[in-house]
Amino acid sequence: MPDRSDSSGAGHRGRPHPSRAGTRNGRTVLASSSGTVAPGYGTGTQAGDGADDRAKVAERPDPPPLRPRGPGSPPPGRPGDPGTDNGRGRHPKHRRRRSERILRWALAVAAVILVIAGAGYGYVRYRWAQVKTQACSTCSAVADGQPFNVLLVGSDSRAGNTGAAAQAFGSSSQVGGQRSDTLKILHVDPASGTARLLSIPRDTFVEMSDIPTSSGLSGAQKINTAFNSGPGPLIATIQNTFGIPIAHFVEIDFQGLTDAVNTVGGIYLNFPYPARDNDNGNNNSGLNITHSGCQLLNGTMTLALARSRFYQYYADGYWHYDPSSDLGRIERQNIIIQAVASRARKSFNPLTLNAFLGAVVHDVTVDQAMTFGDMLSLGLKYHAFSPSSLQSFTLPTVPEVATYAGDVEVVDQPAAENVLTRFLGAAPGAVSTPPLTSSETPIYPPPPTTTTTGPASGGSSGGSSGSGPTPAPSPSASASSFDPTVCSG
Repeated sequence: MPDRSDSSGAGHRGRPHPSRAGTRNGRTVLASSSGTVAPGYGTGTQAGDGADDRAKVAERPDPPPLRPRGPGSPPPGRPGDPGTDNGRGRHPKHRRRRSERILRWALAVAAVILVIAGAGYGYVRYRWAQVKTQACSTCSAVADGQPFNVLLVGSDSRAGNTGAAAQAFGSSSQVGGQRSDTLKILHVDPASGTARLLSIPRDTFVEMSDIPTSSGLSGAQKINTAFNSGPGPLIATIQNTFGIPIAHFVEIDFQGLTDAVNTVGGIYLNFPYPARDNDNGNNNSGLNITHSGCQLLNGTMTLALARSRFYQYYADGYWHYDPSSDLGRIERQNIIIQAVASRARKSFNPLTLNAFLGAVVHDVTVDQAMTFGDMLSLGLKYHAFSPSSLQSFTLPTVPEVATYAGDVEVVDQPAAENVLTRFLGAAPGAVSTPPLTSSETPIYPPPPTTTTTGPASGGSSGGSSGSGPTPAPSPSASASSFDPTVCSG
């Protein structure tokens, strides 16, 4: 049995280099580069075998010279040696195992991302299923990818009001039925990624459509009356009066706006003057801004601002009324929309989205044709849309007094036709029941021209665009100096 008493105990570390092998006292030794001699490491050579070893070494060819290694180079190895990878000192199995670990890790991360995305998609779909829907026989079909219009209605229905809401706005027994407290149309162009907003004054004097005579609400009425029988007659009235095809509708009640604002943490508005709502000593909406400057409004005060029809501001030592009445109210509603959208973008996170969806789903109604896929597609398309890029228009009207309807807004032609053309990006469709004068005489739109009028270049409804005629500026072409503006707290 070989004598291994002279082994260093480190185990076999490779065969000694033949050019540096020798014997001393019958034992194999290695010659160091400095000329000193170190014992062999576990070669298994016994005493008396030195001559045979020298003969075997002499028969081997000289190895290639060693190449100097630079800083950080791996330890040298010889091609073909067991346990090396082409001289780089790394076993192929080790590299293969490391690659497999990386691949498994990447697959695990991808799986987690897919699970989270799938859960988020499923949750939003679940929330969407809670939104109330309603059939819309008067809505128009839209081809894929083509522009379409969405009717946005702020309902003044008191149904379901209890507690503070009933005290502030009245219960359904005190205020029956419903009217469109806010009436806006959103024009969406998916191809260009643009959006425009048209406001129609709620007191615009028109001929009702799709309302039975037995209801007592047919004939000449303010346009907000059409909503008393639901969105169908209102949509038919808009299409027949202004030639605007409506593809979808979204209805939100008082509580929905309040909750939407609260879930984004309120909105910041800069008031140049203190403001209030004052109808001959009655604060109908509850608006009460006690000081000027940038301040945070909660949902209740935001709703009060949106509903205020008797807006007053305090300047030069006394209170002033907003002379534009309902048109000024429309302008302030557009400011609120911009503020809510800006606030939502800044504070967006999964928790905010959860709270927002949970708060508004029970206060929103949409048409049955608006699917979850439609909303998801719009969300992906417009997720980076800046609220400040939203072009706002208001239908031009003039205040008059009708014999039976009282104070009304009469459509101002041809300014109204020009604004509608700019809003739609094309001439409106044919009308069957034109808007009315205060004496209930139809106001026919001017004959179409061959001149093409493009959409406004931005901002508001004032100014001119394209090569068409210059429209008269809308009364809400720019915010009044006493109206609040969006600010950052």
